[in-house]
Amino acid sequence: MPYLLLLMAGLGLGAGIIISALTTKYRDLQQLVTFGVQLLMYATPIVYPLSEVPDKYKWLALANPMAPIVETFRYAFLGSGSFSLAYLIYSTVTTLILLLLGVILFNRVEKTFMDTV
Repeated sequence: MPYLLLLMAGLGLGAGIIISALTTKYRDLQQLVTFGVQLLMYATPIVYPLSEVPDKYKWLALANPMAPIVETFRYAFLGSGSFSLAYLIYSTVTTLILLLLGVILFNRVEKTFMDTV
């Protein structure tokens, strides 16, 4: 349970750092981010269970690193849903990559923040 919360926070932090670093230089990215967040809300199986997704599209739903986290929460709290260690490892690796890329990108852009703001 704490691992899932930490994983979800790390995923949000990594994506947030990348987006904040890019939106300081590219102002129009804010509209694209708004649209992208709405798309990801539908792509994450929160309202619908992952078992309702057809098998030929399940790989696409599981490409979202938030999907295994939500499914594991559903399994832990409701008893329904699925638990897969392989998908959680995928989500962990994706989170670590996003965090690493976010920190690297933020450190590069940090020097010019005041010039672009």
